Amino acid sequence: MLRPRLLERLQNGLQRKLTLISAPAGFGKTTLISAWVTSRRQPTAWLSLGAEESDPIRFLIYLVAALQSVAPAVGKGILALLQSPQPPTDSAGREFVLTALLNEIAAIEGDTLLVLDDYHLLDAAAIDEALTFLLDHLPPQMHLVITTRIDPDLPLARYRVRGQLTEVRAADLRFTPTEAAEFLNQMGLSLSEEEVAALEARTEGWIAGLQMAALSMAGRADTAQFIQAFAGSHRFVLDYLAEEVLQRQPDHIRRFLLQTAILDQLSGPLCDAITGQADGQAMLEELERGNLFVVPLDDQRQWYRYHHLFADVLQARLMAEQPERVSSLHRRASEWYEQNALPAAAIRHAFAAEDFVRAAALVELAWPAIFKGFHPTTWLGWVQALPPDLVRTRPVLSVGCAWTLLDNGELETVEAHLCEAERWLEDPAPETGDEAMVVVNEAEFRTLPAVIATGRAYLARACGDASATIKHARRALDLLPEPEHYWRGVAAMFLGMAYWTSGELEAAYRAIVDSMASLQRAGHLHFQLVGTVVLADIRVVQGRLDDAVTIYERALQLASSPKKRPDTAVAGPGEPMLQGKANLHVGLGELHCERGDLESAAQHLQRAKALGKHALLPGGEYRLHIALARLQEAQGDLAGALVLLDEAERLENRDAPNAQPVAALKARLWVKQGRLAEALAWARDRGLLANDELSYPHEFEYITLA
Repeated sequence: MLRPRLLERLQNGLQRKLTLISAPAGFGKTTLISAWVTSRRQPTAWLSLGAEESDPIRFLIYLVAALQSVAPAVGKGILALLQSPQPPTDSAGREFVLTALLNEIAAIEGDTLLVLDDYHLLDAAAIDEALTFLLDHLPPQMHLVITTRIDPDLPLARYRVRGQLTEVRAADLRFTPTEAAEFLNQMGLSLSEEEVAALEARTEGWIAGLQMAALSMAGRADTAQFIQAFAGSHRFVLDYLAEEVLQRQPDHIRRFLLQTAILDQLSGPLCDAITGQADGQAMLEELERGNLFVVPLDDQRQWYRYHHLFADVLQARLMAEQPERVSSLHRRASEWYEQNALPAAAIRHAFAAEDFVRAAALVELAWPAIFKGFHPTTWLGWVQALPPDLVRTRPVLSVGCAWTLLDNGELETVEAHLCEAERWLEDPAPETGDEAMVVVNEAEFRTLPAVIATGRAYLARACGDASATIKHARRALDLLPEPEHYWRGVAAMFLGMAYWTSGELEAAYRAIVDSMASLQRAGHLHFQLVGTVVLADIRVVQGRLDDAVTIYERALQLASSPKKRPDTAVAGPGEPMLQGKANLHVGLGELHCERGDLESAAQHLQRAKALGKHALLPGGEYRLHIALARLQEAQGDLAGALVLLDEAERLENRDAPNAQPVAALKARLWVKQGRLAEALAWARDRGLLANDELSYPHEFEYITLA
């Protein structure tokens, strides 16, 4: 039913930034916006939210995908950044992503609506913060609409005072007596004015209650008695009326409603898989025509969902009447999602079915894609939800746990997981005990010995043990066949880094070149910039500064070419962005400073700062501060350099090898300032003596001591 007074308010609200539709369940928030969007025929990016989108990175990925539905070119590079090995997880990083996104939105021709439906299902202050930033910088051709049961934690008072907010609340959404009469008439009921007034009063204009009542009264002769029969809270009224509605449905519709109640979203083919029938799409369309609380999620009417309140009632009724069927229904949903290449939903329904064996198999199959797509935390959460006995008998899961923990910096139990997997390789069919090895992903299992060795190289590298890193990385490369480009690239990267730490610079250079080639063949172009920085650093240590400059400049040309780099975001008009690009400017700044060209050094370092810290590789912010400190030192500002080194010390990763630690850099500046006591105190704290045996990792410290 069109509601002109509300549609007019929404239309007038387009002059402001934000329209907030906030009311409890059952007040027709989504229905109102859907009707308005349909009547306007304006490009609309619609994002239906769920609790899963409370993860800020997931939210941003889905937000970009929604915008691409109206502007396909928007955000392609931003998605690459969000799916990179180090997605922007802090406030500054999200602002960097949103700034790039806003620049692309500003280039969209024509007005666009962005609808965030069911915002109350999110529970993340980081998303509130990101949305505030988005609103504060929203281009004039875009308008944001939020539907929610509770007010979001946004600066609504500020928007209200500035005239940037349109509000539609429960009092506005309630049916007036006139609207209630029109609605009930459209539902095919012939009620007197007194009956309409009584029904409107009983429900207080609550749309869900009126709709339930209308469905319950269809075909009744005793409408007056029915209207008098219920009263109380919305929840009580809903439960009462929902039971009435269900009881009055034909058997085939009631059966369909209960069987599909387990689904968050419904499509014809999915419903067919659940019910075992072939009429899913027709049933959904029939439910929509009959106003049976289905909400379309797209213009093509391919996907729907049940009204949340109605879904709650259906699920409760299913559990009460057919509890033994719930698991099998979830299992069917899991199978359909698996067959349609939607592993996350397949896994979710397997857990809901309490079919942990199936869930374990799906989680194992999902590991390669999720791990190589750099979303390990989600995967680890699935594994941790499995019974430990199931994980222990699955070596692929054990190795996956080890790698995920390594990526998260949780090193304590990594070796235990690797050993758990390794014991099955040594004895896959133990003669004693009830346990037997389970392998679902045969391809991953075949590479497991090499992946375990690579994991040990990763662990040794994280612990600063160069010799162990070299040993395990070499073993991995010996075990890996040539076509395993990804794992060969990772193992070679660890090998090269360990050689570098050990002072074997040419061996390090060759290993990193091999790593970059393998990872490029595997499609992981991000690692090109990681390798570029390492290769340039090696040439610097060798005194080959011209070679280092050439390496950086070639990489900068590649990173600055949007035609050559499809995985770039846009930091500003015409400015492509790739994570790691800022590192290239840092490296060039360091080299120009070393050569005494302080003006060029300052230009590159300022460019790196302007690009933002999430255009830096992991550890890049630390290195930028070191480079800026050296520039300050070269300019004669020793005090300013020390301030920057203090900040760098806060950013320093003390668990990773560092050939030029901040403390040694500060000691050199203290000597220049004549603060010899502090410099000598540093040497004593480090236990450095002039007659010590020298080693490459500590070479810089001993030169400082000298």
